[in-house]
Parts: sequence; C-alpha cells; structure tokens
Amino acid sequence: MVHTVIENVEDRVIRRKIIKTDDSKYTSGYRYSLHHGYTDGRGTILRYDNENRTIGRHEQHTADGVEEIDFHGMMKLRDRFMNEIEANND
Repeated sequence: MVHTVIENVEDRVIRRKIIKTDDSKYTSGYRYSLHHGYTDGRGTILRYDNENRTIGRHEQHTADGVEEIDFHGMMKLRDRFMNEIEANND
C-alpha cells in the first residue's frame, strides 16, 4: 500500500495581549497573557500570564505544569517569550 502525504499541518497560535493598567489587582501595572499553543486541543506549548487569584503572582505555563516566575518588566518578559518561541521552532 502506498501513502502520499499531501498536507500535514500543525495548527499553532501565538497570541500576545498586554494591557497597561492602574487596576490594583495588577501590581506590575500590566495585565497580560503571552500564549503559544495548539488550536487542535493539544494544549499549551508556552504561556506567561498574571495569575488570576493571587495579586502580584506571575506564572509560566508549559505542558509540564505551572510555576511562579519573577517579573522583571513587561518588555523583558515579552522578549523572553519571543526568544523561547523562536528557539522552540528551530
């Protein structure tokens, strides 16, 4: 039996949402979600965001789980995210 692959697409999405805010729930001054993941239900590859229930907590989400991270500035975190995505796509 012969099989010819015509198309094999991994649907992935990169979404960056950064909102500057004076809302006291976001002590960093930003409400953000930096997300890289699949659109077909396979989940998150990498995500950084403000944790929703704990004021001042910042998190990294991967397929292995969630961990708290230190926040050293919004643009530094955005650059880290973009560099990690690029390294992951090599």
